[in-house]
Amino acid sequence: MGQPTTEVKTALAGHRERLREKFLKGGLAGFLDYEIVELLLTLGTPRKDCREAARLAIKEFKTFRAVMEADPLELQKIKGIGPKNIFGLKLVHEVARRYLKDCIIKRPVCKSSREVFDYLYYSLRDLKIEVFKVLFLNTKNQILEEKTLFEGTVDSSAVYPREVIKQALKYEASNLIFVHNHPSGDPEPSNCDREITRDLVFACAVMQIRVLDHIIIGNNCYYSFADEGLIEKYQAHFYSVNFCRGAENSG
Repeated sequence: MGQPTTEVKTALAGHRERLREKFLKGGLAGFLDYEIVELLLTLGTPRKDCREAARLAIKEFKTFRAVMEADPLELQKIKGIGPKNIFGLKLVHEVARRYLKDCIIKRPVCKSSREVFDYLYYSLRDLKIEVFKVLFLNTKNQILEEKTLFEGTVDSSAVYPREVIKQALKYEASNLIFVHNHPSGDPEPSNCDREITRDLVFACAVMQIRVLDHIIIGNNCYYSFADEGLIEKYQAHFYSVNFCRGAENSG
């Protein structure tokens, strides 16, 4: 294939200039997903027309977020996307992730389940597997750290209270919030979700660490154990059982 003609190069330069001006005037408002991907691809190959590659990427992975989260080897199967283009995509993705994390750390955002949902929804909504995250908070409910501890089906064989406690002590957390997603889109907790939450509340109570909530994220909706009164119920159960045991031992 020959080199692009002067006319093609001029048209391409004009197209990119229009995209840049559009972005500078209004940010990403009004951009189609493939246009955003196109801009990112050009970071790696500024002299190459990336429009068709961007369209193919959106067609293959369905959503902008899925493109950003895709494995580099899978991305390179798309015609027109090479290692240099991957650099642009992954650089911006990691910068955005770092920026959001830096914005949230040490800020008192955990006043409600809705704020936690708003913070994590876009990072969890399109995942095809369940991911179990823990927000580690201080006594003022400021986030000290946010960490994914478990991936895959969230059940009693996959979520270990011991590991949760270990990480909580590492970050010197006083309070915890658990968050996981349901790829089905339905946030209604399963019996296993309820058992895990109860076990985690009990384990944390032993170490004098308070569980504030367990939030399950679905398709633009969520379920909050705290809002439904279940966290308080589990905590009351734990203290009543231990009070009875203490009374028996003293008797």
